[in-house]
Amino acid sequence: MYDNPEPLVTLATLAGATRRIRLQTEVLLAPLRQTPLLAKQAATLAQLSGNRFTLGIGVGGREDDHAAAGTDLKRRGRILDEQMDLVHRLWSGEPHSDSAGPIGPAVRPEILFGGFRPAAIDRVGRWGDGFLAAGPLEYVETTFGLARNSWQEHGRPGEPRLIGQLNTAIGPDAVADGARAEMIRYYGDANFANAVVTTPAALRSQLARLESLGADEAILYCWSPDPAQVNHLADLLP
Repeated sequence: MYDNPEPLVTLATLAGATRRIRLQTEVLLAPLRQTPLLAKQAATLAQLSGNRFTLGIGVGGREDDHAAAGTDLKRRGRILDEQMDLVHRLWSGEPHSDSAGPIGPAVRPEILFGGFRPAAIDRVGRWGDGFLAAGPLEYVETTFGLARNSWQEHGRPGEPRLIGQLNTAIGPDAVADGARAEMIRYYGDANFANAVVTTPAALRSQLARLESLGADEAILYCWSPDPAQVNHLADLLP
């Protein structure tokens, strides 16, 4: 329930226009989607992009999203668990059911889970390749720890990939104010707007903090509609 472009269609367009950059949903609300079609769309995007696609997944907490999709908000976690069981089978080339065969392509994209509660983060070890922390930095240490614990408890080898998201809009007051207004319009909560990084010094400080917490990557989620922010942010990075 927001006027952004549909993410998978958008990333398909970007996949055809690029060769090297990775493509990622951040995050796609899987319970709002029909599971077999989602599996096919994600596998197709992974295949046609040369495996540059990462499927970032969440359950969504907005009531209007679930009302529009006709899904039960209270069952969104259970719906996602059922979806993950099915999509993994389909990506492995297994039949959909006794009455329907395999649904190709049999290609599995990288999967990251977003979330804040232990039950949501436990899906990292059960189904995923890593965790996307999108909350304030004071929560990241805890959520990264939960993701690592889930990985170990489910007997996964190695370590999960840990990603930190920073909400950004670098520039004069007008740029920062516009970004905060966009966040409030989307979330409906002014508290979210306080998390926008608006100065180069704050950006460098928060990136260093993410690195100290063990983040493998930081994603700068820009809330300004100005395309010049891409080059501006790139110029600020080492």
